[in-house]
Amino acid sequence: MQTTATPTHCPYCALQCGMNLTPVPREHLPGRPGAGGGTVEVSERADFPVNRGALCGKGRTAPDVLSSRVRLTSPLVRSGGTLTPATWDEALDRIAEELRRTRTEHGPDAVGVFGGGGLTNEKAYALGKFARVVLGTSQIDYNGRFCMSSAAAAGTKAFGLDRGLPFPLEDIPRTGCVILVGSNLAETMPPALRFFRELRENGGTLVVVDPRRTKTAEQADLHLAPRPGTDLALALGLLHLVVAEGRVDEAYVQDRTAGWEEARAAAMAHWPEYVERITGVSVPELREAVRLFCEPEAAMVLTARGPEQQAKGTDTVGAWINLCLATGRAGRPLSGYGCLTGQGNGQGGREHGQKSDQLPGYRRLDDPQARRHVAEVWGVDPDSLPGPGRSAYELLDALGTDIRSLLLMGSNPVVSAPRAAHVEERLRSLGFLAVCDVVLSETAALADVVLPVTQWAEETGTTTSLEGRVLLRRQAVSAPDGIRGDLEVLHELAGRLGVQKGFPTDAEEVFEELRRASAGGPADYSGITYRRLVEENGVFWPCPGRAPADEGAADAVHPGTPRLFLDRFATPDGRARFVPVSHRASAEEPDEEYPVLLTTGRVVAQYQSGAQTRRVAELNAAAPGPFVELHPRLAARLGAAEGDPVAVVSRRGRAVAPARITTSIRPDTVFMPFHWPGEGRANTLTNPALDPTSRMPEFKACAVRLEAVRT
Repeated sequence: MQTTATPTHCPYCALQCGMNLTPVPREHLPGRPGAGGGTVEVSERADFPVNRGALCGKGRTAPDVLSSRVRLTSPLVRSGGTLTPATWDEALDRIAEELRRTRTEHGPDAVGVFGGGGLTNEKAYALGKFARVVLGTSQIDYNGRFCMSSAAAAGTKAFGLDRGLPFPLEDIPRTGCVILVGSNLAETMPPALRFFRELRENGGTLVVVDPRRTKTAEQADLHLAPRPGTDLALALGLLHLVVAEGRVDEAYVQDRTAGWEEARAAAMAHWPEYVERITGVSVPELREAVRLFCEPEAAMVLTARGPEQQAKGTDTVGAWINLCLATGRAGRPLSGYGCLTGQGNGQGGREHGQKSDQLPGYRRLDDPQARRHVAEVWGVDPDSLPGPGRSAYELLDALGTDIRSLLLMGSNPVVSAPRAAHVEERLRSLGFLAVCDVVLSETAALADVVLPVTQWAEETGTTTSLEGRVLLRRQAVSAPDGIRGDLEVLHELAGRLGVQKGFPTDAEEVFEELRRASAGGPADYSGITYRRLVEENGVFWPCPGRAPADEGAADAVHPGTPRLFLDRFATPDGRARFVPVSHRASAEEPDEEYPVLLTTGRVVAQYQSGAQTRRVAELNAAAPGPFVELHPRLAARLGAAEGDPVAVVSRRGRAVAPARITTSIRPDTVFMPFHWPGEGRANTLTNPALDPTSRMPEFKACAVRLEAVRT
């Protein structure tokens, strides 16, 4: 067995922290059997600049999920209502037969494909190609739609290009002020918190916008606690004050932007007292936020799921971008707007074809030139490629009616989707469901066929972090017998469905084709190779195949682009666009029957739907189950004490969890984490109302009532 350390990256969030993995024989770690007859030991990798060796509990314990005791090790096929072990040929033959039958009887769009933001770039690329070339279906999307699609839409409107952060994390400590909107990164990506601590140590300031006083908000110089769903009004109120106090960077607006007058007029309708009534944030706090943001030479706004997971998320992010543009805080050193991507490969996952309206290289599926380019790489007729399909929730909502069969890879919508009980019903109504996963998730348990696939430490592939840094995860151990890679699954299914070429099983070979498909697109990876990723510790896209003309020789290597927009924005005229927006109510406001607002989020010891982290003993001990966080005044009205079971009821369902009483939340708001199934499943309650542009569901605000549960 190899015993040298393999440098790689964490399988969880979009920080993609660096780590070293060393195989350890089983006898050296009794009680922790793992992959390939042993397991791996995580050690510090200080050379990676994002985490400098630091890891959260999830990263440290990631090898525990490699264990054969917690994962799938054989294909499962439903027979007589029960999932039973089967051979790989039996399982693959069944999937191919059912997909072929569905296409023949109901047409290609009766087959759906649903992907995940944890898939590598190679898998995401191959899955999108498989859907469009092999199945011929337009019905493909992925759970990254639930992550940062609103920020992507707003960034594209304003800048002509979306990349999570247009600058490296290392710039944060050197700026003057950061407004962090709707992110509890102390729990969702703990190693990143040091950048904000260093910011304050260097004399900068941190403003945190969150309805809860989270561990992140406790680090702030100023904490603004708006009512959930009012971030749009808050941003407009700050822009109003920027104008009223004469803090607009007029020269910058004149030289580098367009559309200011319309955006200015919209903001001026949101005077401070009006915004205070909407948000609950006082006028003095609004003025202090503007002062902290505008006085330094450089400043940033960073958003996360709080403002984005709303039915007006695109406009909300657009309002924060307008604040950056009006003050000259975009496309300048140590300044700008950025989005803190959540999922491990949420950025790359949509750049290369899982998203229903995009082709590899972040190309638009309805762009004839883009279709021609990608079709040529794929060796197919451009007219054979289907058009844009349904977004993620709309696709899930159509299961069992328009969509009869579904291939699902790396997602657990039974827990993670909004209106989750309804989504579970739709999954149960399918004629056929096939799931590829590492564990028997709540969604996989409903499937007709389940395929056990390799995971992060057992395979090689690339991911793209929240910085836009393309990284190489490297195989450190072999998978247990009976497990295959997702690329092999797609290769085998394609062959059974009549496509013998174009779906290689080697990740580097897939990446080489991805490079060609992305060439010339907004997310151009054509200058990136596996060798460069190893030698340079990652490469920032865009990275064309040739260096700019001013770099010297015509064959010079492009260095990649750590910082975007310093010379021009990615719009036809190089100017950023203001987008005029106005406040509007959430899709569902409290009323007499449902008088309280629910917002949802994560806790430090669990990740996403918890399908993997709930199988790690250390993490489960730290966060064993759901809870309802509520203010003492709300608890007193309910008659609930700490730990008492509380029912949270919305128009879509009911969830029950123990009360956690704290003054760190607004009295009109309750919070639930969404990692668990069962009676505490928070997403049973959430509202699937969709943003008209991004199609993001409104996870972050819905009306509920509370009921004491007598036991």
